[in-house]
Amino acid sequence: MKIKDIVSLAFLTTEEIYEIIETAGNLKREMRAGVKHEMLAGKTLGMIFQKPSLRTRVSFETGMIQLGGHAIYLGPDDIKLGKRETTEDIAIVLSRYVDGIMARTFGHDIVVDLAKYASIPVINGLSDLLHPCQVLGDLLTIWEKKRKLSGLTLTFIGDGNAVSHSLINGCTKVGMNFCIACPTATGYQPDKGIVRAAREAGGSIEILHDVEEATSKADVLYTDVWAGMGQEARAKEKKRVLTGFTIDETLMKVAKDDALIMHCLPAHYEEEITYAASRDTRSAIFDQAENRMHAQKAILALLLS
Repeated sequence: MKIKDIVSLAFLTTEEIYEIIETAGNLKREMRAGVKHEMLAGKTLGMIFQKPSLRTRVSFETGMIQLGGHAIYLGPDDIKLGKRETTEDIAIVLSRYVDGIMARTFGHDIVVDLAKYASIPVINGLSDLLHPCQVLGDLLTIWEKKRKLSGLTLTFIGDGNAVSHSLINGCTKVGMNFCIACPTATGYQPDKGIVRAAREAGGSIEILHDVEEATSKADVLYTDVWAGMGQEARAKEKKRVLTGFTIDETLMKVAKDDALIMHCLPAHYEEEITYAASRDTRSAIFDQAENRMHAQKAILALLLS
């Protein structure tokens, strides 16, 4: 890979995305076969968290250990980005201590600044705009289940958020069609700049407001929580506006018989997805969760080794 950082999938080439997917698949098979790796022996990943995490922290930390490296958790009170000292200074100092930075932040500008000022690789573990690592794990999951990516249609049920934005970028890069069923209310559609750039790059992006129409197109049916971390103040409003945008047993009858059900977790059952739909035989949500680690191991191996 020629790039230094993973800030947005829009900055990766199609070849680089497939390189990550292929590397992740190889590492996954080798791990299950008992192969031990030391490719990151002596390497340290600094993990910056502005918000709590289960999957991001455990998958990155475990991934580093499995590759022979080490990870340091830097929680919200350890650094206090932009309060105790500037993001620029933090990036420069960490570049003298560790071999890579993973950041899970609120503001996307923080990840951008870390990448700008750090002399080491910076990985976007999640910002309020994008979630590239999640989508790389998702693409690996879809490839495993469908044995292809190009030409498939992924339908996202919900509002324009970090996951849907990275899905737009990822689908565009691998030739998948992206469709979103979202409310007409202001602020619930995906970012116009991201949609415009994806279409200019040749991406097939469709924005619909009819859930059943969007579902009928889907080879992959995807959703996410309505109010993510940091949006607690809007939870009541979002629950009202997004009523009807739920993947449930009735909607699954509209979907193709072999449509995958995906959710990046954590799930708020009976809101964006019912518990029954999440346990449907077509559900791949826990495969996604596992593949986060394998995709991130591939990123770490390619950027840090």
